[in-house]
Amino acid sequence: MTTRNRVSLYALGLLFIAAGANHFVNTAFYLAMMPPYLPWHYELVMLSGILEIIAGLGVFAMRFRRAAGLFMILIMIGVFPANLHMALNPVAFPDAPVWLLYVRLPLQGVLIWWAWVATRVEE
Repeated sequence: MTTRNRVSLYALGLLFIAAGANHFVNTAFYLAMMPPYLPWHYELVMLSGILEIIAGLGVFAMRFRRAAGLFMILIMIGVFPANLHMALNPVAFPDAPVWLLYVRLPLQGVLIWWAWVATRVEE
């Protein structure tokens, strides 16, 4: 594995661990993101935080790396409705610039691509 690939992989893992931990630190922010049609807002926020941490840790073990990458992709697909809800309801998020709420949508695709590519690299 090249140094560039290793840095990319570790950055991805650390990003997911940090994002997952943030669910516990800034719970109110994540609760506000939840679309009203979904049940169990608090439980889903906690669960997604735990799953993000597990996926982030998974990329550090070669044995679980590919599965962790697929898991990351599934998580990102799963949280997309919350990002869409934010973009479609910018008034509910006055601290975030509207353009940022829309940039997050295609950024999700970039993150999915990154998880796919980074976790396919062999040691």
